Amino acid sequence: MHIDIKKRKSRSRSVIPGEGSPGSPRSTRSMERPLKAGWLKKQQRSLVKNWQQRYFVLRGSTLTYHKDDKETTVQGVIQLRFSKVNELPPNSDDPGKYLFEIIPRTNGDRERCPYVFMANSQSDMEEWVRTLRRVIGVPTSGVFGKSLVDTVTYEQRFGPHMVPILVQKCVEFIKEHGLNEEGIFRLPGQDNAVKQFRDAFDAGERPSFPSDTDVHTVASLLKLYLRELPEPVVPWIQYQDFLDCTNLLDFRSTEGWEKLERQIALLPKLNYNLLSYICRFLFEVQLNSQVNKMNVENLATVMGINLLKPQIEDPITVMKATPQIQKMMTVMIRQHEKLFPVSKDVIPSPPSNKSESQKNAPRSFVGWESAEVQDPKEIILTVLGKLLRKI
Repeated sequence: MHIDIKKRKSRSRSVIPGEGSPGSPRSTRSMERPLKAGWLKKQQRSLVKNWQQRYFVLRGSTLTYHKDDKETTVQGVIQLRFSKVNELPPNSDDPGKYLFEIIPRTNGDRERCPYVFMANSQSDMEEWVRTLRRVIGVPTSGVFGKSLVDTVTYEQRFGPHMVPILVQKCVEFIKEHGLNEEGIFRLPGQDNAVKQFRDAFDAGERPSFPSDTDVHTVASLLKLYLRELPEPVVPWIQYQDFLDCTNLLDFRSTEGWEKLERQIALLPKLNYNLLSYICRFLFEVQLNSQVNKMNVENLATVMGINLLKPQIEDPITVMKATPQIQKMMTVMIRQHEKLFPVSKDVIPSPPSNKSESQKNAPRSFVGWESAEVQDPKEIILTVLGKLLRKI
């Protein structure tokens, strides 16, 4: 009888809402590619607030945690729908902890206890918070962490722009003040200044950089913007295809070039514009490499990882891909005139009522330069008109 009571207690604990079924094996859902995975420390939800190291895996709106990175046994499940994610301020009495929390949805009048996590670094914590908020559907304000489409569409009201205003301002400042700066894009800027400029852009301002602004700060701001795009400039769906091109570019044949040109043509128009703009700019930077010590290979190394990166950024995958990313960026910078001809520059059209109604329409590609996605109603009316004329 005593054993039965224990069993009943253990069963009741396993079905606590939000906690999932600890100890259960991997489900078929685990075959899905995770949106994010990595080690975090989780605070125990008990009187003794100890920390447990766990491997967390995010798939869809479900966060599971495990004792190892093989996901052999599920220790718990956190359903994220209708949850809130908050960064926790650092504690002056206990510095060096990068904390955030997930507050589950309320169950009637009963408040649910938050889950508290500790990341390994500030950047790791911020990345988890951004990813979780995207999954939950919290709208991102400002410029950083906002999709390229949303930013460029919004900024068209200030006039036509090939690329986001922040990118243009950073590039123009570096061209004027930083082409001869040793270690440009390699040396870090001033953290406080980077944060101030970031906050200004996110607040909807379009600040200009004073002439005495540290050029490394502006370069760091540009890299930060590219790094925090919800999806990289080279979309995840094309990431591996781009890298595969590097294996063919070694041979004296046109196959590798043709494949690369096809992949570039398949880029969404806004992504193409931004990649083209960055490659042309980096070519200008390397022209001063005798002074700034940043040749094509150096620039490709420090900038490539901000433009091409896998959806899951585990250290092993990134390390393996680094030589290919560097080679691809080197080629695109050196051969920018061939790969990104000026004749293909197309400034996005200002938003209109019609384009606003087409948010869910298929995206246009560089390969269809003059093509425009038509309103479905217009297509139907056109077809009906042709049929009536035949009758």
